[in-house]
Amino acid sequence: MMAEEDALKKQADLVRRLKQEKASSEEIAEQVAKLLEMKAVLSPEEGKHKFVLKTPKGTRDYSPKQMAIREKVFTTIINCFKRHGAETIDTPVFELKETLTGKYGEDSKLIYDLKDQGGELLSLRYDLTVPFARYLAMNKITNIKRYHIAKVYRRDNPAMTRGRYREFYQCDFDIAGQYDAMIPDAECLKIVHEILSALQIGDFCIKVNDRRILDGMFAVCGVPDSKFRTICSTVDKLDKVSWEDVKSEMVGEKGLAPEIADSIGEYVKLHGGLSLIEQLLQDPKLSQNKLAKEGLGEMKQLFEYLALFGISDQTSFDLSLARGLDYYTGVIYEAVLLQQQKNDHMEESVGVGSVAGGGRYDGLVGMFDPKGRKVPCVGVSIGIERIFSIMEQKVEASEEKIRTTETQVLVASAQKKLLEERLKLVSELWDSGIKAEMLYKKNPKLLSQFQYCEETGIPLVAIIGEQELKDGIVKLRDVATREEVDICRGKLVEEIKRRTCLP
Repeated sequence: MMAEEDALKKQADLVRRLKQEKASSEEIAEQVAKLLEMKAVLSPEEGKHKFVLKTPKGTRDYSPKQMAIREKVFTTIINCFKRHGAETIDTPVFELKETLTGKYGEDSKLIYDLKDQGGELLSLRYDLTVPFARYLAMNKITNIKRYHIAKVYRRDNPAMTRGRYREFYQCDFDIAGQYDAMIPDAECLKIVHEILSALQIGDFCIKVNDRRILDGMFAVCGVPDSKFRTICSTVDKLDKVSWEDVKSEMVGEKGLAPEIADSIGEYVKLHGGLSLIEQLLQDPKLSQNKLAKEGLGEMKQLFEYLALFGISDQTSFDLSLARGLDYYTGVIYEAVLLQQQKNDHMEESVGVGSVAGGGRYDGLVGMFDPKGRKVPCVGVSIGIERIFSIMEQKVEASEEKIRTTETQVLVASAQKKLLEERLKLVSELWDSGIKAEMLYKKNPKLLSQFQYCEETGIPLVAIIGEQELKDGIVKLRDVATREEVDICRGKLVEEIKRRTCLP
């Protein structure tokens, strides 16, 4: 062993000397290869890659129980989208890189780029809105109301406990077409209200603003045109950090004068309803700005429609809402879950996280159209992962038992040698649209079959025995009450459907 180690040392010295003498690269490579070969013989375990069994950073697996919760949420959302007359589409999980470039402002750095495949530079989709706009332009569609539920990808720093991932679902609803102002926008907000109310995840507030009001506000405060978007991204952080931090970023990183930042601060601290809109329409600075005046006029109209929909009390006109994406052109909104916090004087509601967001993007389709034809669009995206996190926590806290299958009946036998009869009956039930199961044993014990039903939540057991087969009946057992009734075989399907409330 000592001799081998000495040989290894001599080989390493030779490589070092060759490098010092600037020998040819081929000679050095040859001697390095010999050195590595000798090292591998001496310590075969060294340098071996240790495989770690895990999901990639920012992703997760979902258990049957978690999937049952997810499916329930998806069903609620899809039912709402369909109730409002939406049809569905699908688009590829990756797009040409240039399709996504320049659409997300400062968030563009979070796009996942793929390796060149066959001469095309591709990126994983960042959201469902840009692919939708590309789809409209490509197919020359000018009117559509669509929903799309699919996974999107962001090279973000994940915060898994708060429902922030690198791979996650988005649930989008969009209305494209030339319509009268604020009618489709009001419907999008109504949809958010309906979904969050149906999911019962707690109190929420829908914050609303308008990009035109923001741009008008920046203009009257003295922000240079070239800095509108970057300052917008900074204002968008106000729901996560204090005004002092936001001001510090504006002045220190973005080069804004402190007095301009203070002037912005006077406006972004305001929130309210119709009375605030009326007040700002009379504001000596904002009322002189064409963009801001236009935005405020339509905001007033929006709140009138929201009052008719009965949701204006849960909607707040909030001047701090900015939403950092570059493609928004008009109304923007965000739904925030509220949490009651007690202080010395009173209880107040504090935002604990965004669960939906969206807005108007009238210029995005035109960016893809060869002739620059615009298709006005407004839409909303439900923050499904955060909702899932909240629902999972609620289920764990309540210790509620979640069924992971929808099986209505277990086909069981009371005696041995009845496998063929069980197979015949379970097949009859499947062919009639009944969700049925049986245990994969030739002669299972009756007690084991009952226990399986209790563990999995199957409500009924269809029991066959030699006597039942002779009499042409099936014994139907209610698992919860343990009550058993004899049912004529021909009426079994009808009785199972009646008891499990299926059409």
